Amino acid sequence: MRLGFRLKHHFFSAFREFFVHHHGSIEFRAKIFALVITANDNLPLECYEVVKDIGMNIYNGNEERSDLLVITTKELIQKGKDNNFDTDQLIYSILKELTILPRYAKKIDIKALRALLLLSHDPDTISYQENILDFLQNIKEETLNKSALEA
Repeated sequence: MRLGFRLKHHFFSAFREFFVHHHGSIEFRAKIFALVITANDNLPLECYEVVKDIGMNIYNGNEERSDLLVITTKELIQKGKDNNFDTDQLIYSILKELTILPRYAKKIDIKALRALLLLSHDPDTISYQENILDFLQNIKEETLNKSALEA
C-alpha cells in the first residue's frame, strides 16, 4: 500500500466514521472476512490479497476503499489476537448489525468468501470455515426473508 494512504489511514482510523463514506458498510464486510479468516489457525498472508481482490470487485476498482477494507479486516483480526475478541463475539456483532440494518445481509457474498477456503489446507479448518459459510448463508436468507415480510 502507498505511504500516503498509510499516513492518511492512521489519521482517519480514529475518526473513520466522520471521514469515510459508508464506514459502517466497510466495517461490516471486514467483520465477515475476519470471521472466515480467523477460523484458520495458520493465518496465511495471502488472505489479505484475496480480501483486496474481492474489495476491488465490490468497489468497482476503487483501490482506496479496497485498501480500507483490508486494513479494517487486519485491525479486527489483530483485535481478536490482542484482546481475545473471539469468534462468538464477532458473530454476535454481525447478528446485532443485521438486526439494526437488515440491508447489510445483501453484503454477505458466500461465493466471494469461498476464495478464502482455498488458502486452507487442514481438513478440519476447511470444515469449520464451511460451517461458518453455511451459517452466514442461513443468516443472510433469514434476514432477507424477514425484511421482505415486514415490507
